[in-house]
Amino acid sequence: MKARVSWHQDVSFVAESGSGHAMIVDGAPEHGGRNIGPRPMELILMGLGSCASFDVIAILKKQRQAIKTCECVLEAERADAVPAVFTKITMHFQVSGDNLDAGKVERAVALSAEKYCSASKMLEDAGVELTHRVTLTS
Repeated sequence: MKARVSWHQDVSFVAESGSGHAMIVDGAPEHGGRNIGPRPMELILMGLGSCASFDVIAILKKQRQAIKTCECVLEAERADAVPAVFTKITMHFQVSGDNLDAGKVERAVALSAEKYCSASKMLEDAGVELTHRVTLTS
């Protein structure tokens, strides 16, 4: 896997993935940013939610669950000192579908967290406290 990050101007950058996708990444206005893209730490949080959601959907599809929606809402706490690393992240999965088995949804989230999600494991190994919640919605 490869990526390239090129300085654009001020504290904004163009981040390009090895698969050919690009986006603007920007710093906060109080640090000279212009608010034209997500912050670097936001990307880490979004990556975690995407990685875990990918697993949850794949597991539920294998279990033949009729999923309609899956949303992962993340809230993170950061250290007060520099570097302001994540110290705690809560992931709230909100899943809807036809006749979903709540136990299977809970299990899919647990399997992602405990076994499959590379981002979760990497952050846990770095000392971040990760917690998960699941809500079935209609």
